[in-house]
Amino acid sequence: MSDEQTPKPLQHRFDGPQDAPVLVLGPSLGTTWHMWDRQIPELTRHWRVLRYDLPGHGGAPADPAASTDELADRLLRTLDEAGVERFGYAGCAFGGAIGTRLALRAPQRLASLALISSAARFGTPDAWRQLGVVVRANGLEQIARSAPERWFAPAFQAAQPAIVDWAVQMARAVDPECYIAACEALAAHDARAELGGIAVPTLVLGGAEDQVTPPADARALVAGIPDARLAVVPGASHLVPVEQPAAVGELLVRHFEATWTEQHFAVAVPVPPPAPAPAAFDPEPVAAPVPPAPGHPADTAALRPDPYTEGERTRRELLGDAHVDRTAEEAEGFAGDFEEFVTRYAWGEVWNRPGLDRRTRSVITLTALVAGGHHGELASHTRAALRGGLTPAEIEEVLLHTAVYCGVPAANSAFAVARRVIREETRPRE
Repeated sequence: MSDEQTPKPLQHRFDGPQDAPVLVLGPSLGTTWHMWDRQIPELTRHWRVLRYDLPGHGGAPADPAASTDELADRLLRTLDEAGVERFGYAGCAFGGAIGTRLALRAPQRLASLALISSAARFGTPDAWRQLGVVVRANGLEQIARSAPERWFAPAFQAAQPAIVDWAVQMARAVDPECYIAACEALAAHDARAELGGIAVPTLVLGGAEDQVTPPADARALVAGIPDARLAVVPGASHLVPVEQPAAVGELLVRHFEATWTEQHFAVAVPVPPPAPAPAAFDPEPVAAPVPPAPGHPADTAALRPDPYTEGERTRRELLGDAHVDRTAEEAEGFAGDFEEFVTRYAWGEVWNRPGLDRRTRSVITLTALVAGGHHGELASHTRAALRGGLTPAEIEEVLLHTAVYCGVPAANSAFAVARRVIREETRPRE
């Protein structure tokens, strides 16, 4: 594996006795490892606690991660470098999503798991991509100022103004590109079909007043994970460890003490399988098919993903689920073949070619649509450009450039269309 492919370790700290078993605590999006401060005195009586920061959070290097799988790999690399083989894990919200991937990707290393304010899927992919557009256009100020409403119950906000202010400052300091990457990672995170594969003892813990990941999400996790246990904390919202530190600390201690037995930390020595018994007779040999040579068309076709599936995914990522679903409904019974053609060849074949990135393809597409006067398509591709990484200022520059080469009237009409879409897409959500 090259240096570029090797997962980068995460910023982290240890607390507690060096000879104790390791418990890892994962943070929520927009927070730092300090969200666990009030559990540390109790937890370090039993464990050596490792807390980590997400990329671009708490002064950590701004190395965006594209998925929860990548973050799980980076955490495992962090533990490898610290010499930790087996560990327990408790993660809040985004940290819980990372814990889910750990349980599925490295079950032999995970002794016990706690998922706090978590879900198998967080909201909808469209909502997360939309949030990424808002942050790219407006920065994190609005997100930071509205964080207390999402994170804390009203009674806690009124009683603890200093903690509320701390939360705003913590969210405000996050690197925007890392926050956008995290939104993309949460858009892609969907473990609903895989929950049955989680084989480690699991506690699912949530706040009774959580509006971000409500108790229904916690119950869905418990229903899907074999032998998982549920605990709901009254009066708490999304950041339960901050709001109810004593209750969360007690629940974690009870869960990990009950499930963290010596056998969970026994080092499994792989035993080679027994040699197969000799056959009673020798069957007539069957010629094995010869695989095609690398680069042979048959070999390429076998490895290549279905362009329609890839096109559907790309189209939804850039145009949004609502637009794609509406288009498919309108095309039903008449233009279905045309929609399949567009999805397969335009979005599946061309948009996914490796020669140009999405930003560049959006610049080309916007220019071509302005030149052709295709204002309906221009609206949807302005949305795609925002979701593909162009900022409103960059789209403005593209349209200004078209005024020279496509004509001022064409650019004037294009500005009117793009202005409307940009206002809709970048309006801060309540």
